[in-house]
Amino acid sequence: MKRIYSVLVENRAGVLCKVAGLFWRRCFNIDSLAVGTTTNTSVSSMIIVSSGDQRTLEQIEKQLNKKIDVIKVKTFSENESICREMVLLKVRYTRTNRKDILENSQIMGAQIVDMSSTYMTIQMCDTPERVQMFLDTFKQVNIVEITRTGTLAVLKCSES
Repeated sequence: MKRIYSVLVENRAGVLCKVAGLFWRRCFNIDSLAVGTTTNTSVSSMIIVSSGDQRTLEQIEKQLNKKIDVIKVKTFSENESICREMVLLKVRYTRTNRKDILENSQIMGAQIVDMSSTYMTIQMCDTPERVQMFLDTFKQVNIVEITRTGTLAVLKCSES
């Protein structure tokens, strides 16, 4: 079972280490972690995706709320949220596979962001599942480098 934690924290040195240390000390798993600033420069936003049984996920929330540097914790499931990941994929291409790479990228909604005579860098932003599906289509291609963000998530809008 997966859970997403949207955590507002004080924007100061060492806070990320303290939060990661909490997961490490209690042997909680972090599937994904993304940190960024908010409109308030003294506050950062952490999106943490973790998996485990119900008891473990509840314990993570309780432990996060105990941290002094944590301002607010919101939790939600994947189906209650809009989730996105970004991937940058650098591939080496040849004349024989260039067309396939371009077609696969277009079909999946990816963009070519840089290109030379032998290398191509492709960018894609989508759900974590579609990003993985996109990467799976490149198993037969000479992948030079992959960089992938953690999951970013926000609670879906509601009319209530």
